[in-house]
Amino acid sequence: MTSIIKETQSIKEAVTLINAIDVNKFSRLISRIIQKLHLKGERTFSEEEEEKLQAALSLDKNALNLVLETSAFILEQAVYHNVKPASLQQQLEMVHLTLEKAEVFSQTWATAGPELVEKQKLNVFAPKKLEYVGWQLNLQMAQSSQARLKSPSAVLQLGLRSENSEVKPDGTIFVQWQRQKLKC
Repeated sequence: MTSIIKETQSIKEAVTLINAIDVNKFSRLISRIIQKLHLKGERTFSEEEEEKLQAALSLDKNALNLVLETSAFILEQAVYHNVKPASLQQQLEMVHLTLEKAEVFSQTWATAGPELVEKQKLNVFAPKKLEYVGWQLNLQMAQSSQARLKSPSAVLQLGLRSENSEVKPDGTIFVQWQRQKLKC
């Protein structure tokens, strides 16, 4: 079994912090993170909510950020590798997460994971999406100085659209090849 979570110094610190959190509070925290994980560019908690979390979990701002980012990272890895809940739990125990916390991850993943995987499949990872491809082949047969000339050139047209642009393409890229680059 390949490990999806490497035991780095950051993971070790986060595990120590996570292990100190009350199981019920941690369960609600993980549920909230997994609900918002598929939303790009949107924070899981507002600044006001983070301040309340700091007080509720007895963590400073940096420690809270480490816990939130590490928890999101673990869930993102679970999505990417599409691991089974039991395997996720086993791997979390290997990085020294307590049994109770590993079970929270595993149970949350078992209930909300399949839906999250489907939502992530719909997300576009690239900033631009290829909308259409057009091409043109030109063959110049003569010019004023040469009566018999065969000079081919090809033009490839790529229409791109941003993820948030629904109606029309954002830009077009033209690529042109002359005879030297074409096999004729």
